[in-house]
Amino acid sequence: MPQGEPLIVPDDGLTTKQRRNRPLLMVNTGDGKGKSTSAFGLALRGWNQGWDIGVFQFVKSAKWRIGEQTVLERLGELHAQTGEGGPVEWHKMGSGWSWSRKQGTDTDHAAEAAEGWGEVKRRLADERHTLYVLDEFTYLMERGWVDADDVVETLRDRPGHQHVMITGRRAHPALREIADLVTEMQHEKHPFDRGQKGQRGIEW
Repeated sequence: MPQGEPLIVPDDGLTTKQRRNRPLLMVNTGDGKGKSTSAFGLALRGWNQGWDIGVFQFVKSAKWRIGEQTVLERLGELHAQTGEGGPVEWHKMGSGWSWSRKQGTDTDHAAEAAEGWGEVKRRLADERHTLYVLDEFTYLMERGWVDADDVVETLRDRPGHQHVMITGRRAHPALREIADLVTEMQHEKHPFDRGQKGQRGIEW
C-alpha cells in the first residue's frame, strides 16, 4: 500500500526511502491458477514506470503464444516509437531463445532450459533489465535442469537494482528462503475440475 506503515522497522541503518526501494526477489508458487498472470501484471506496472522488462518462459514451447506476450511486445514497440514506458523483450524455450543461433527443438528441454538460465545469468551480471520475469522457472530446479545452489547464489548476489519474479509450482525451499516476497496460490475450484477446457481470454 502506498500509504501503508510497516509493523516492523528494522535497525539496518537505512532511510525509509532506501529501504522502500531495494530490489526484490519475488516468487509466485502453489497449485492455484494465477501465478503467471500476476507476474505479467507486475510487468505491465513496471513498463508504466519506464522499467526495462525481460520475460523468459522456461517450459512453454516457442510455438505457444499467450495474450500477455502480444500486449507487452506491442508496448515495447510503443516505447521504441514514442519513448513512453520502457523496453520489453520476451523469450521462450527452443527457437524462442532469440540469442541462440541454432534452431531450437522441443525435445531437449534440459539443455534448452540450461541455455536460457545461462543467458539470464549473463544479463543479471550486465544489469540488463530492471525486471526479470522467469516464468515456470521452479520446474527447472525441481527437475535438476539447473543447479539450485547456483541459482540461489546468482539471485542473492545480483548487482544493481534488478527485480526478479519467479513463477511455478513447488518452489525450492532454498529459493523461498532468500526471496523477499513469496505468494502461495491455493487451488480451491477450477472449471477444469468439471471437465471444462481452457478458453480464450481466460487461459490465453
